[in-house]
Amino acid sequence: MRIALQKSHAPFGHIHGFSAVLFLALFLSGCSFFISSATVNMTDNLSHAILNNNDLATVEAGGPAYLLMVDSLLLSDPDNEALLRAAASIYTAYTDVFVKDSARAEKLTDKALGYAFRAICVRRSDACSLRHDDFQSFEKVISALRKEDVPAAYTLGAAWAAWIQAHRQDWNAVAEIARVEAMMQRVVELNESYQDGAAHLYLGVLSSLLPPALGGKPEVARQHFERAMALSNNKNLMAKVMYAQHYARLVFDRELHDRLLQEVLTAEPEIPGYALSNTLAQQKAQELIDSAQDYF
Repeated sequence: MRIALQKSHAPFGHIHGFSAVLFLALFLSGCSFFISSATVNMTDNLSHAILNNNDLATVEAGGPAYLLMVDSLLLSDPDNEALLRAAASIYTAYTDVFVKDSARAEKLTDKALGYAFRAICVRRSDACSLRHDDFQSFEKVISALRKEDVPAAYTLGAAWAAWIQAHRQDWNAVAEIARVEAMMQRVVELNESYQDGAAHLYLGVLSSLLPPALGGKPEVARQHFERAMALSNNKNLMAKVMYAQHYARLVFDRELHDRLLQEVLTAEPEIPGYALSNTLAQQKAQELIDSAQDYF
């Protein structure tokens, strides 16, 4: 929810592109659990190729074929939890990074969120009504989640964040932010190291949606961003970009802002498993550096 101080009026706009970056770096974690050993080998190889490709245009061109592939696999195995999680993740990633048309984004994130809800329902029958539970019932269900439920919970929280972004003109959708925050907080409680601390990044962004005067929690956001950086051993350059954009700009800390972004720009992006997301992070870092004079 970018407010006037953030120079935008788009609800939940802070999350735009953020979930996609995380997914592009991390969504393939579930893809090694597909239907057969041959499929496992194929998806593992595809995962490696995508994550270590530093050309976004190539990934964009090949993405639709992969979307159709996971859809087709689900036709023959509709209750495969890991496949449902992978489908939710790839649909979210592709939409946030490459889909500019708002109507298309709504359709694709509808599909992603539907897959994510199906995945957690397959895993836990008590989670099948999460979408429609009142908040007290929702909290009761997620408080019962265990460490082995983290992959499904994280996938749902991330897909939900992307869905809210795509439907940000609908205030009923924006009102579901609290559920995303509660889900990611539970992931952190159960296994904060999951996906190199990615849930901390979501919580950092959520805590910095508003300035302190309107209920924002910048100090909490700072702690989440720094924890995410530590858990990834600074391999995930997007963590520093998010820290600069959502915390440093919120508190008008130009020195921290520029230092973080310069570190991103001078870092080696070709880290195994992060080449794609780090390439995107460096592009974003340059954009923020170029606009800093006008912002500060």
